[in-house]
Amino acid sequence: MSATVTKKRKASSAVETKYYGVRAGKVPGVYTLWSDCQEMITGFKGASYKSFPSQKEAEDFVAGKVVPGTSKGPAKFYGIAVGHQPGVYTEWADAQIQITNVKGPKYRKFDTREEAEAFVDSGGKIDKAKKVEKVVEEKDDGERERKKAKTATSKTGSKGGVLKVWTDGSARGNGKANAEAGVGVYFGYDDERNLSERLAGDLQTNQRAELTGILRALELVPPTQNLEIITDSNYGINCASVWYENWIKRDWHSSTGAPVMNKDLVVKIREKMDERDAKGTRTIYTWVKGHSEDEGNIGADLLAVQGSRLPKVE
Repeated sequence: MSATVTKKRKASSAVETKYYGVRAGKVPGVYTLWSDCQEMITGFKGASYKSFPSQKEAEDFVAGKVVPGTSKGPAKFYGIAVGHQPGVYTEWADAQIQITNVKGPKYRKFDTREEAEAFVDSGGKIDKAKKVEKVVEEKDDGERERKKAKTATSKTGSKGGVLKVWTDGSARGNGKANAEAGVGVYFGYDDERNLSERLAGDLQTNQRAELTGILRALELVPPTQNLEIITDSNYGINCASVWYENWIKRDWHSSTGAPVMNKDLVVKIREKMDERDAKGTRTIYTWVKGHSEDEGNIGADLLAVQGSRLPKVE
């Protein structure tokens, strides 16, 4: 296998269920799917929502009751320099509302309110010498291991010769005839290479958008540059680095004999991978938990959602 696959969060034997409480939205209530919650808050001015580990906490939140904080980590301050209402927020759910559907939002997470306020006052400019904390790994207990990192280590954002790129796909109405899908590729804060585009073609699915995100990253990065593609799509990682081997042996048919879905995109991804392999270039695929507080995943998700709202591309 040519690619290295890693995970930022260990797989759990049981699926962790989250409950999304929508206090103010199109239809207030408790939802167990992020896509359902997102549908209730997107485009709703003044939306209020939050995720909880239990249904009871989510119900209390919807009812307007005070719910004890569930976070074990230190306080976080989200500076929104460009958004609906610029300012400093202490809840990611509140901050996310201010940047959703905003073209070119500028935001960042800080350890102190003073740093966040300075970021907002400067219009989103950051002292390159300033150090801020970035999430690098999430433990099973929900706590996070952190390390100090400069906000701009280099123009490419690469470290140790490996360029980190986050990708994501979004499909509003996934599985329906009128679905609208978008692709997001995030290199870093305010990076000119960041990409947001509408998924091309008539088949608008989340899986095709996720695969296209991976393909775009491989197209945008030179084949001689070591690359780490970080995505919340296990499907995309497996297609690009695991399943394709057996599919090729079976002439692109699944174990049940059915034609492989999205073959066209997987073939293009593998062509790029083979080119990189021939040059001895490293390609690492890393899974990250979706809709968490990983800055890169958040950036890629927002770009993908914005792309889904662009005009249709044939």
